[in-house]
Amino acid sequence: MLWQNLQNQAVELSWSFYGPVLIFVLFCALGIPVWAAIGACAVGMLVLSDVLPMSLLGESLFEGIDAFALTAIPLFILTGDALVRTGLSRKFLDVAEALTCWAKGGFGSATVLVCGMFSAISGSDAAGAAAVGRMTIDRLVESGYPRPYACALVAAGACTGILIPPSIAYIVIGLVLGISASTLFQAALIPGILVLLSILVTNIVMNRRYAYEGGGLMSFGEWFTNFMKAIKGGWYAFLVPGIIFYGIFSGRLTPTEAGATAVTVTIILGFILGTLKLSDFPSMLIGSAKVNGVILPIVAFSLPLAQTLAAMGVPQGFVFAVTSITDNPYLLILLMIFILIAAGCVMETTPNIVILAPILMPLANEIGMNEIQFCIMMITSLGVGFITPPLGLNLFVVSGLTGESILKIAVRAVPFVFFMLLVVLLIAFVPWVSTVFLSDIYG
Repeated sequence: MLWQNLQNQAVELSWSFYGPVLIFVLFCALGIPVWAAIGACAVGMLVLSDVLPMSLLGESLFEGIDAFALTAIPLFILTGDALVRTGLSRKFLDVAEALTCWAKGGFGSATVLVCGMFSAISGSDAAGAAAVGRMTIDRLVESGYPRPYACALVAAGACTGILIPPSIAYIVIGLVLGISASTLFQAALIPGILVLLSILVTNIVMNRRYAYEGGGLMSFGEWFTNFMKAIKGGWYAFLVPGIIFYGIFSGRLTPTEAGATAVTVTIILGFILGTLKLSDFPSMLIGSAKVNGVILPIVAFSLPLAQTLAAMGVPQGFVFAVTSITDNPYLLILLMIFILIAAGCVMETTPNIVILAPILMPLANEIGMNEIQFCIMMITSLGVGFITPPLGLNLFVVSGLTGESILKIAVRAVPFVFFMLLVVLLIAFVPWVSTVFLSDIYG
């Protein structure tokens, strides 16, 4: 019924739409890079539909990446890589462990906190899962956690990489929808913290239920001494997130300037500590360039695809088709959440954003959801998809890292999915959660 309604729009959809979409799905199934699949889809629609001139393609490709905000992406990626190579990421873990060691499940909670800190700075959930997983999974097992649960905990904690600002995902969706990345960073702060807290609460509940890890026997004096010792030994590591968060949220630095300052400070600290050498730079830059090279071509090809879909009337047709089935805003929000979580299960953040954001945004506007709330709901829903069994991306990352069965990890991830989903529903149905810092714009 949905596609029948879609075909009844002013712009009738035919094989000029379905053919390129099938090519996109086939290319993805064959393992062809997503940017190439998106490009083939865009070119196919332009050629078959003739709704826009082919000359649009070359111009749009360059316009798609000719944005100052995009320069923040390679800088944040490089900062995350530099944090690992300089050993500063381990300082985060030491402080987080000292902070939570008094509580039952302390090291598990420390793992979640360091996942949040590292993933937020690097802007990549997969990078966070791999980097933090190498440091913590074996220690989690030694602390009493079953290995599948330890993997699920790291996978869930790393989801915060696209949810806690600064985040590459918010830079991309801001570019696609024409919204300031700094505004999205402010809006995402409370939702990102709520997701982090939901993972912490889940771990505490699971520890209470199954007694994975001890703790809770340390006196306040002993805890305070250990915590101050950890701070003294690694306070300088927090200069990096401090610069990023203060610079962006105070308005003194743009995301790009904050990223440039952060990577500079990280490199300087590496030289001072003796953990970074000039010989490390080629591999560090090449590694970061490879990650950046996956993201930017997707963004480049997204603009001609979005323009072609708009010219064919697909977003408007989708809104008409869905609202003709039901005009209940609550059901429509639940439908969008379902679509986004399902998409997050099978594909990375950037292609999901460039494909789905222009299509779903008109539907969100139709039911009265403002663009900021929609963006936060979309990114958070995609984050839940990263650990939703059985296809969550982060589940595969930690499975490949440890050799643990993906199905065993997926079963242990279910409680985390449930609690994170509650946060998604809160964001979707309570606009204040994502607009509290934007009261001058959204009241």
